[in-house]
Order: sequence, then structure tokens, then C-alpha cells
Amino acid sequence: MTSGLDSSLRGKVAIVGIGLSPVGSVPGQSPLALTATAAKHALADCGLTRKDIDGVLSGSAIASPFHRFSVAFSEYFGLAPTFSNTLQASGATAATMFNIAAAAIHGGLAETVLVAAGDSMLTGMTPDLALRALTESRDQQYEMPFGIPVANTFAMTAHRHMKEFGTTPEQLAQVAVTQRRHAARTPGAQQTAPITIEDVLSSKLVTTPYHKLDCSLISDGAAAFVLTSAERAQALGIEKPVFILGGGECYTHEHIFLMPSLTTTGAVQSSRRAYRMAGCAPKDIDVAGVYDCFTGTVIMMLEDLGFCPKGEGGRFVADGHTTYGGQIPSNTHGGLLSFAHSGIPGSLFHFHEVIAQLRGQCGERQVAGAELGLVHSLGGGFATHATTILGTEATL
Repeated sequence: MTSGLDSSLRGKVAIVGIGLSPVGSVPGQSPLALTATAAKHALADCGLTRKDIDGVLSGSAIASPFHRFSVAFSEYFGLAPTFSNTLQASGATAATMFNIAAAAIHGGLAETVLVAAGDSMLTGMTPDLALRALTESRDQQYEMPFGIPVANTFAMTAHRHMKEFGTTPEQLAQVAVTQRRHAARTPGAQQTAPITIEDVLSSKLVTTPYHKLDCSLISDGAAAFVLTSAERAQALGIEKPVFILGGGECYTHEHIFLMPSLTTTGAVQSSRRAYRMAGCAPKDIDVAGVYDCFTGTVIMMLEDLGFCPKGEGGRFVADGHTTYGGQIPSNTHGGLLSFAHSGIPGSLFHFHEVIAQLRGQCGERQVAGAELGLVHSLGGGFATHATTILGTEATL
């Protein structure tokens, strides 16, 4: 890859508006309605109107299975974009939307893009239906006949990590405990009651080695963001724009039995590309949003994103490096484990938190002096990976 491609998006696009719907249990609200609520907040945040939006990117919604959710949402919300797409890269969709929105704006396909997604997996469908929908999305020939649900694919990787590196159940549990403490500081978080390592290990076993409190929540909720060029953000007088400095993606496999390694993932490649484009290194990142569908996922991603050496993620978490005063405060809103997880929109909540941190808007959970943030999204049993690096300055 040439240096020109490495730096082509750095600082060219700004995130000027952010918005959330209520999360957790939000009865009577469809995915479209939740997404509209978040979009209204995002537009109000930056002072723009629906007429200013000429691009829409979204992800699919399990509770409202439109093939073209971005088009259905545009109709619902009163938009007529000239650039639109509904992306599906499982949990990695969130970061891919930011990467593609930045490329579309820089490439002249749109001037102002609304990135938005929502789902009502908690009240819009039963837990059994939600889990069945996730399982049925897997391969019809090689995986479904053997009854392997999504949780089991991630459990396989955790087992292997424990065997190879000595990672312990207590270290896995510490991820959930730390993030629950973060959620307790976050208004509107779905779960805020304090938990201990013992609580995690004594909660119901879901699939070895994961207990219920090792697993992400099932939630309703939506998030939305307004992106435009850095020049237009300046012309609009946006006070605290956050710039996209780097992005990278990697897709290593579809089937878990063909995963190249059960302990090293495509996050190595996606983050390497993002760091290179942004012109920074892991040590420069002040705050992170790390996809946390399961506790072991966080430990593996901390390693693959370069925050600690391979095999030391468990000790890294146990030593307090993912909370305030640590090396890389992560998921300061509580993450998918405690804030909310409504499917495809789940990692958009990580983006909302990291952007709010970079704006200095997080109150008692604020990471002091945060200027550079990273969000990593993943899905499909570590099949899909996307990394986005954000900053308060257009150039480093």
C-alpha cells in the first residue's frame, strides 16, 4: 500500500452530530421509530435539518427485516438521499459504516451522511427468537446442521486462549465487573447494579467457559451520527467536531472451523491499517471502544489491537488497565455487557461514547485529556473486523 492511500482519509471528514434513543427495554418502539429518535437527536446536536442530509448508511434490523433498511428508514424519516446503503458485516457493521461514510464524502458521493441503526431485540421479539435469528444467519450446510449457536463459536476461542496462555475465569469475569462499574456512571445504561467476580462465576452457565454475566445483553436501542467534510464542519461553525483519522478492515473467514487462528484475529490487520492511516500507535490512544459480546472477546482484542502483548490480555484487565487511571480506559459507558446491545447498533454505542469522551461531555466518567480514540467492531465469530480511529484535530 502506498503512503498516499494510507493517509487519504486522514482528517478529511468530521462527525458533527451524535444521538441516542433510550436503550434497554423500550416497549412499543419499532426499530424504525428508535432510529428516528436517535437521528432527531443527532440533527439537533449539530443544528442541521433533514434537508441537509443527502446520504444514509444503516445496518439491518432483526426485528424489522427490511432488505433495504436504509431506504425504509429514509421513507419513514422523510429523507430522499442520493447515496444510501444497508450494510451487513455482523457486529463489524458499525465501524464499516463510518469508514464508508468517510470515503463517500471524500470521494464526492455525498456531502452530509447520516449513519444510523436501531433494533428492538428485547421487546420486539422473544429472547428465543432473537437467538434463533442469530443462529439461522450461520451457514446452512456446514454449521447449522450441527446446532452450533453464535455463543459457542466465541466460546471456542476463549477455551483456546485459556489453554495457550493460562487465561483464567476470574480474568474473564473482571472484564464484566469493570464495565459494570463504568455503566453505573452512565445515565440510561441498562444494567447498573454492582457485580463481583464471584457473581459472574456463580451466574448461570451458558456455554463453557461463559456464564450469563460473561455475555452481552439483549436490548432495544438506536444510535445516529451526522458526518460531513472537515471544511463544511468549519463553515458551519461546529464547536467540537471529531475527525475520522484512520480506518481499516479485515475479513478472514466465514466458518469458525476455517478460522486461521483461534487466538489471533483479523483485528491485527484492521487496526494496523487504521493506525498507519492515522499516523499513530496504540500507545497514543486515550480511550477505546472495544467490541465486547463476551468477556473473552475483550481480552483477545486488547492484544490484537496492540494495547498489550499476545497472551497478556487477562493480566492486563486484572491489573486495572482498562479503567480510569489505567493504560487504556475502555468501554467507559459499560459496553455491550452492561450499557446495551441491540444487535447491529451495539457497536454504534461504542462510537457514541468515544466521541462524547473526545468532546469532553462525559461528566463523572470523563477520561481526562482524551484527544485520540479508537473503536473496534467485530462479528461472525471473529470473521469480520473493522477499526476506526477518531481525534479532536484533523491532523496529528
